[in-house]
Amino acid sequence: MTERAIKDTVGASHAETIQRLIEARKDTPGALLPLLHDIQDTVGYIPADCVASIAQALKLSRAEVHGVLTYYHHFQTEPGGRHVVQVCRAEACQSMGADALWSHACQRLSLTADDALHGATTPDAAFTLKPVYCLGLCSTSPAIVVNDRLHARVSCDDFDRLLDTARSAA
Repeated sequence: MTERAIKDTVGASHAETIQRLIEARKDTPGALLPLLHDIQDTVGYIPADCVASIAQALKLSRAEVHGVLTYYHHFQTEPGGRHVVQVCRAEACQSMGADALWSHACQRLSLTADDALHGATTPDAAFTLKPVYCLGLCSTSPAIVVNDRLHARVSCDDFDRLLDTARSAA
């Protein structure tokens, strides 16, 4: 994939940025994960159309890049909402009410649970809801992350307040 092909997908400014990030990492051993983080941190997501460019630059197959990109739920292949909400769905959080919290989150954001299981964004692009599997707060579950900030012992009322706070901060 050339810079032009990426440009058709994400626009000129992002295409140049992605190509610059690829060039900066292409000769670094083990560069795939750092490069994927660079692109997501800079652009907000990793366009699926840049997989070929990454593979070519790092001398990997497209399948290898795609496999890593889709293995880690951290990476997004489509633009997300202005705010990202992650709800822990691991066993400890489930035992403390995460299933009810997940249902509440889907309902509050008007997203179907099936769509949200793969990460879904509200129609107004305000929020992206994603499941995660262990945030490391098992003793204070259920836990969520709102815009990279951890919150423990979250009730449905707490969830609503956190969403309102995020929405008003934007």
